[in-house]
Amino acid sequence: MRGMGNMQNMMKQMQKMQKKMAEAQEELNEKRIEGTAGGGMVTVVISGQKEVLEVNIKEEVVDPDDIEMLQDLVLAATNDAIKQVEELTNKTMGQFTKGLNLPGF
Repeated sequence: MRGMGNMQNMMKQMQKMQKKMAEAQEELNEKRIEGTAGGGMVTVVISGQKEVLEVNIKEEVVDPDDIEMLQDLVLAATNDAIKQVEELTNKTMGQFTKGLNLPGF
């Protein structure tokens, strides 16, 4: 019968961890991450859920004869922001999956 206590203990630990994970995820979702390109000429702000919140383009980078460059800068700034969110997510959520052999993590 001693095994039951251990099982309950483990379940409690898992629930505690799940709660902490949910809180960490919540915190991540509320973060605002800024990606930049062209030395700050274009900035893209996204949430921790990878939702684009803002796109800021400096006037001097707007060249009607070179729309492609502007598109590239917006793309680069967006990808920069997404990469930062992914790194932050891995760092934040990685602490929970360390030492656990969970499939899919």
